[in-house]
Amino acid sequence: MPGATVIDHPLVQHKMTHMRMKDTSTQGFRRLLREISLLLCYEVTRDLKLVDTSIETPVSEMNAPVLAGKKLVFASILRAGNGLLEGMLELIPSARVAHIGLYRDPETLEAIEYYFKAPADMNERRIIVVDPMLATANSAIAAVERLKQRGANNMCFVCLLAAPEGVQRFNEAHPDVPIYTAAVDEKLNEKGYIVPGLGDAGDRMYGTK
Repeated sequence: MPGATVIDHPLVQHKMTHMRMKDTSTQGFRRLLREISLLLCYEVTRDLKLVDTSIETPVSEMNAPVLAGKKLVFASILRAGNGLLEGMLELIPSARVAHIGLYRDPETLEAIEYYFKAPADMNERRIIVVDPMLATANSAIAAVERLKQRGANNMCFVCLLAAPEGVQRFNEAHPDVPIYTAAVDEKLNEKGYIVPGLGDAGDRMYGTK
């Protein structure tokens, strides 16, 4: 849909289907989430800048490309964001990490912050904000606003699953932050859950209710 880039790689879509299944175990859900996070990270980092550096192979010297600039920051919205974070760190282990602790008020559905920790030089780094679900977008909007207050000015938001309402609200609040997702579903229900969705990602990942 407009406002979100859907990563429709066949492996991503296949694994998403298995994550949606209600009978998928906690162990299986975590494994699939880690695998999808690698694929999503591969897609959202394809435009990273490169610079040539001189190296020596076993055969000869050459100029070869390496990533340019300061290391990335993965900003995880706790707690479910850590499921995406772990897989992405496997692909880019040198990345810095920010944590934003938010919980959703069950009555108002508003995001309430309880923890924030991030590198000091956010204005000099590219930040990839991760959270499996973009439902009401309240948490995502609040997290990105908090990162901007720290100086972040080069961000994207990555999720497994989004609702049209969440995409629209996020774009209205942060039109400068692109969204990448594996799927945009039908709608939100009266409790703010994505339909058909995959349930509560945090509960399914950690085996809680």
